[in-house]
Amino acid sequence: MTFALTVSAVALLANPSSAIGQMAQRRMTAAEIATQPHSGAIAGTSGLAGIRTIVLSGDPAKAGIYTVELLVPAHTRINAHEHRDSRSAVVVSGTWYFGYGNKAEDATVKALGPGSFYTEPANVAHFAHTGDSAVAVIITGDGPTDTRYATSTDAPGPATGAKP
Repeated sequence: MTFALTVSAVALLANPSSAIGQMAQRRMTAAEIATQPHSGAIAGTSGLAGIRTIVLSGDPAKAGIYTVELLVPAHTRINAHEHRDSRSAVVVSGTWYFGYGNKAEDATVKALGPGSFYTEPANVAHFAHTGDSAVAVIITGDGPTDTRYATSTDAPGPATGAKP
């Protein structure tokens, strides 16, 4: 029950002025979420190979509130990037090393374990990496969203399925 309340709070924090009545009713257990179709790179994701995305609610490419779960493999680095929408997130499992700035620097990350919360303010660069274990993160924003890397050399190549 605490996890469900946390996810609901994240959705409200992402855009408290949005009309809750516009959101479809949906309930899923962790086991049901695990059976949902996985995607790679979609709007608002890093575009890195190996990261799987599950859309839990809404559509990140369209106007309105969306919620996605990112499943990030161990030993994955996401370079500094930003999104046009403000987003909030909760770490579900693993340890997510998260930082803010135009350059990914290990010295500035904070280790966020399960139940931790963080924000990705609109147009503010941030970065993250995993350690020896995979990480699951639930992110809620108000789309449409995108991903813009701090430098063109930080962006993954087209072979990873990155979206412009």
